[in-house]
Amino acid sequence: MRTCVPMIVAVLLPRLELTVAVGGRAALLEGPAALAPEPGREQQVGEVSAAAEVFGIHPGMRLGEALSRCPGLALVPPDPLGVADAWEAALAALEDVGAAVEVQAPGLVCFDGAALRRLHGGDGREDPAARLRGRLAGRRQPPGWLDGVVAATRAAVGRPARIGAGPSRFCAVAGAVRARSRRAEIVAGAEDLVAAPVALLRRDPACAGLVEPLERLGITTLGQVAALPRASLADRFGPPGLRARELAVGVDTPLRPRTAGEELQETLDLPEAASGAQLGRALELLVDRLLARRERRGRALRAVVLGARLVEGGTWRSRVVFREPLADPRRMLLVLTGRLATLPAPAESVRLSVERFGPAAAPDTALFDDARAARAARLREAVRQARAAAGPDAALRVLTVDPDSRVPERRAVLTPFEV
Repeated sequence: MRTCVPMIVAVLLPRLELTVAVGGRAALLEGPAALAPEPGREQQVGEVSAAAEVFGIHPGMRLGEALSRCPGLALVPPDPLGVADAWEAALAALEDVGAAVEVQAPGLVCFDGAALRRLHGGDGREDPAARLRGRLAGRRQPPGWLDGVVAATRAAVGRPARIGAGPSRFCAVAGAVRARSRRAEIVAGAEDLVAAPVALLRRDPACAGLVEPLERLGITTLGQVAALPRASLADRFGPPGLRARELAVGVDTPLRPRTAGEELQETLDLPEAASGAQLGRALELLVDRLLARRERRGRALRAVVLGARLVEGGTWRSRVVFREPLADPRRMLLVLTGRLATLPAPAESVRLSVERFGPAAAPDTALFDDARAARAARLREAVRQARAAAGPDAALRVLTVDPDSRVPERRAVLTPFEV
């Protein structure tokens, strides 16, 4: 029985975060631009345009150094909500064609292309003429079935993408960074990584901090990293140094594909710039609406994403992982209210979405108060039956939002009733 050799495929969407923030690829041609640092984070620029790279600016550079190299650098407010939406749409499209994706970063994803061979690879027969032309040009030719997988990947993503392939994750990413044509770039292993720049290690989070020290030592290629003694790298850089050497020789860990999830979110547009107690009431309304959604099917929430669109421009996004799966709105509000306090500016809309579900939520039972627990269980069942018969708006409660407002409609709103 013939086994299928793994062929990791990496899909790179160049400058996805910057493209979404500026509103399209055409805006990147106007001049040097870079993503501004997010509020409350380190003062480092994000993704940069091709015009900014000419001045030697790269992602992660200090803001002061970037402005000193290019005084005319345009700083674009980041849009993490827009990036998350665009990236999730691309991942869902790849999963629709059968790919089990592992997300490396926004704009970079890997999957096992050999698993899609029977779906999109055709008959897998090679084109002798194309292979002969590739050998004469000195290019490494991919297997015949990979062309079908690449074509399906490009059609699913629906935007310009660079695609690389190789026996490991890092080799595939190196191929995607190097790719420029409509065909996938193959990186077979250590022999194809010898001349690759050491800056490629920035694609691996564990080795990103080694690039500048290695360049100061005169080490500019991955071939030079692979030639260094293992003991010397471990003594100088510790585990990141050993990890960098393994990547340079083409060794990497297996893929860990994500579990495809369901999209469940609620958005609330604020009538005016809200803050303080009004923003807290808006968060309470979002939690009630999210827990009342029929698609939740009684499951608890393990991880959620809290986001906001700012009045001054740009967006804000914060991921919250609960210590245990929750379905109690009061406990959820205790966690989310503290995270909402870090909002850098007034918001014009807030959004709460579920990233990962937990098991079915069990009703809270008190050790010495069985009567109260039984009453709450009967009330929950009555609310469930009412909603099943009359719709999600069958059981509502009054939530005070702005009691001092002169407009009566703003003083209180109706929100789903939860026990």
